[in-house]
Order: sequence, then structure tokens, then C-alpha cells
Amino acid sequence: MVGEAWAGRRVLVTGATGFVGAWLVKALVEAGATVTCLLRDQPRISNFTLLGLEGQVNILRGCVEEGGLLERALNEYECDTCYHLAAQAVVVAANRAPLATFESNIKGTWILLEACRRSPLMRRVVLASSDKAYGEQVNLPYTEDSPLCATYPYDASKACGDILARCYSRAYGLPVVVARCANIYGGGDLNFSRLVPGTVMAALLGQPPIIRSDGTPVRDYLYVADAVRGYLALGERAGEAGVTGEAFNFGGESPVSVLDLVERILQTAGRTDLRPDVQSKTKIAGEIDCQYLSSARARGILGWAPLVGLDEGLALTFAWYREQYPRLAPGWYVSSAGPRG
Repeated sequence: MVGEAWAGRRVLVTGATGFVGAWLVKALVEAGATVTCLLRDQPRISNFTLLGLEGQVNILRGCVEEGGLLERALNEYECDTCYHLAAQAVVVAANRAPLATFESNIKGTWILLEACRRSPLMRRVVLASSDKAYGEQVNLPYTEDSPLCATYPYDASKACGDILARCYSRAYGLPVVVARCANIYGGGDLNFSRLVPGTVMAALLGQPPIIRSDGTPVRDYLYVADAVRGYLALGERAGEAGVTGEAFNFGGESPVSVLDLVERILQTAGRTDLRPDVQSKTKIAGEIDCQYLSSARARGILGWAPLVGLDEGLALTFAWYREQYPRLAPGWYVSSAGPRG
């Protein structure tokens, strides 16, 4: 899939210091693309630094809401492809500060789409959305034809981004496509308020993992390497009829309950002596019972399917954190941890 398709391409990636963005940048560099990364902050530690990407890419400092900066970057670095992953992606933080979330996730998206529209060199744009854009649905699994019924800040911001992408495709002919991924997990996710990394680190520290809900909500989980394959597939096909202007679901297609997932991680870690701290004995207000995706469109049009099963992915994930543990400051996990699940 990669290789000749990316050799010589000049790619702008936003959100490159994030969990998924860093793995995508690594894959693009290895495939021969010239990558420019828009970095807003310089975290003390990030997946971007852990992967040693600083010396392999062009780095642009600034925010995705800065239209002039984006236009300059696209022009001066002669980018023909753009991956837009920059976002406030922490649901708890989004609920706490909705205006900042809307500024980043909605305004940032239209600013970027407008910059791409104005660039004569741009040939393909891939926008990162989420299964959360669907909100709560009666019919499962979600298909790309399911209505976008998001109601909470993060979810609504991703749904708005989807609509903006469709607008720029239909009204202006921008070759933009949308990726709606399930819950992505794997090594390099340093947001320990999320269920998988939080549980893995609890197991390594010998602490009971925290489950914020009652453990019954069912979710779909996608290993990060499969997510990156999906992004690359979209980037290769953007601009084609039947792909441009469309959304594609990417899911692991093995939905499990929160409690089941935690217990499988503990088993993988060899810590079945630890019992989860289930903090809510009843349903949390606003909690969606079941969310999972159909990836039939991606399979049929892109030839994509998840290659890493859940148990294999959890084993790879645990091995990554166990190996990287000495590189991270002692106690950093505890200060970063919060309610999850």
C-alpha cells in the first residue's frame, strides 16, 4: 500500500505530536514522503518525541486556527496532501471547556479547509473525525449513512467538522475525505485518562484500574497500526470518484464491554490479582450504552480491513508500555491519571 504511492509527496500533518498523528507521520516518512508538521505546543514528552521524529520532518510552530500561517505553510513547503488530526481530543477536557474545544475543533477545521481550497497545489485532504460524531443511535452498527446525532461538546465538534468537509467538497470541489474511527488504542497514547493506557499503567504500577462507569457500556476498539493504514488508504484514493467528499468508518469490528476490556488487559499483563475499581454502580447520565461501527464501505471501496485482533493488539500495547516505562518520569502516570471507562 505504501511506498511508490507516497514517494515524493509533500504532506502537511496537523496534530503530529498526538498519539495517532505521530504514528501517521512515522509511516509517511518511512514511505518516502516529505512531511511538514504543524506543532502548537512542545509537551515535555509526547509520542512524537518518543518516536524520534524531530529531525526527520519540517516543523512549523503555531495553531491550526491561524489561517495565514497555514496558507504560508502550504505554499512555501509546496504541500499536495494534508492530514488534519489536530483537535482537542480529551472528552473530559472538552466537557470542561467547550468554547476552547469549538475554537480548536470547528474553527480550526474551517480555517484549514479554506487554506487548502486556496492552495493551487493541494490534491488530497484527509480529515480525522470520530465514531462519536454519530451520537446515540437506535440501529447498530453505525454506518456512514447513519445521521450525525452528537450532543456533547467533543462529539458535536467532530460532527461539525464532518459537515464542513462535505460543504467544501460539494461547494468548492475540494478533494477532502473523512475518517471516522472507533476508539484507537496502542503504544504511544500518553493520555492516561483513557481506558486502555490508564489500565495498562495501573497494571504496571500494581494499582486497581479505575472504571468511571458501571462497566457495561460497549465500545469498538481499533489498533493504531490499522488506523494508520486506513488514513494512508484514504490519502492514496482521495480525489477519486466515490471517495472524495465521502466518510469512511474504520473499526476493529469486535465490540466489547468496558469491564471485559479491562479484564482482558489485566490478563494480558499477568495481573489478574488486581480488581477494577468500578466507581459507578448505575448508568452515568449521558453515557451511551453501545457504540460500534460497520467498516463495510472501507472494505468494499478501499480494500481495508482490520488486521490486528483485539487480544493481539492489547498484547502489543502492553509490551510497548512495559518497554517504554523507564523513559518516562516516575510518578508521571499518577499525576496524569483520572476517571476513565
